Amino acid sequence: MSFDDFDGGPVWNEFQWEAHLNEIEKRSEQLRRFITSDPKGKTPRWITLLQESIDEFDAVEAFIEEELLLDEAYFPEDEDDWEDEDDEWDEDDFFFQDDIFPFSGDDDDDDDFDYGEDWKELSEDFTLSDYGSIENLQLYQDARNFAVDVLKWGETIPANLQTKQVHEFVSNVLKITSKLAGGYSFGFEQDVLGGNIAYTKKSLQSANEALEYLQTMKREPFIVKAVYAKFHSRLYEIRNDIGVYVQELRDRFKYGLE
Repeated sequence: MSFDDFDGGPVWNEFQWEAHLNEIEKRSEQLRRFITSDPKGKTPRWITLLQESIDEFDAVEAFIEEELLLDEAYFPEDEDDWEDEDDEWDEDDFFFQDDIFPFSGDDDDDDDFDYGEDWKELSEDFTLSDYGSIENLQLYQDARNFAVDVLKWGETIPANLQTKQVHEFVSNVLKITSKLAGGYSFGFEQDVLGGNIAYTKKSLQSANEALEYLQTMKREPFIVKAVYAKFHSRLYEIRNDIGVYVQELRDRFKYGLE
């Protein structure tokens, strides 16, 4: 598919990007099961990640990187490659790609802030720009911290009480952060801002779904009233903040704000 395939010309809007991202999600499902070594999808990914990680924060970070990796596999490096996106994908090529994670970096780069514009990553003033860092985005920090706390709670639930509602709630909470990260990785230039918006809308969708699953668990024995109230309050605020963030991104796209 070429960028010119849409009536909007070479710059896609959020809806054109959304259609493309939906196709990517379908394609990534088989790869997801291959990577997670759970071809039948019987074990919720959040449980496996907790078993493989140092702590809950590490598990959340692992989930985010894994989601970015899966999506990245279906994004060509050059625009000319979009013509070939329907071709069969080679798994061998995927595992030997460099710079697969938009937010990963070597520790050796810590001294690079002494020159150029790299220092802007440390400043909150440049958060919503291609020079900024998602670590300075308060919404991302709030969503990630919430995901960590939800994982801590999930670990306390006995296996026999881990219902579908529990798994779906935890999974959607994790997706909130990963989709925010996916959107941020697109950047804020006009030609890719639609992709940023589309990803962020998926974060909003996950937040809404997480709220719905949380509400279905309100009277379950594994969640006390105090925990439910705190989770609901935090998640509700995060959901609303994502909605505001989406509108801010839309304004940038509409008015070409820098």
